[in-house]
Amino acid sequence: MANGDKNRRFGIDPKTRQIILGKWRVPLPESPAVRIGIGLLLVAAGTLGFLPVLGFWMIPLGLLVLSHDIPAVRRARRRLAVWWARWRGNAEKSSGK
Repeated sequence: MANGDKNRRFGIDPKTRQIILGKWRVPLPESPAVRIGIGLLLVAAGTLGFLPVLGFWMIPLGLLVLSHDIPAVRRARRRLAVWWARWRGNAEKSSGK
């Protein structure tokens, strides 16, 4: 594991095509059609998050899977990641850490 990978807590590893969720790593299928299908299914099921078993957590996971193959979703995810990193940096500076 490279030094930069140790800090990675959320996203997709482009080398291994695995979703990284904290300490868990989940491999993505090889086929782009299957990945897009899984992503769309997760987003659609996430909209029914008020039902038992399903949850609203499925929407961001589905968007993460879709970001691997759809450039517009990838750009939005990267903008969100940059904004989050800047916001966290400012929050840590203001709290004196």
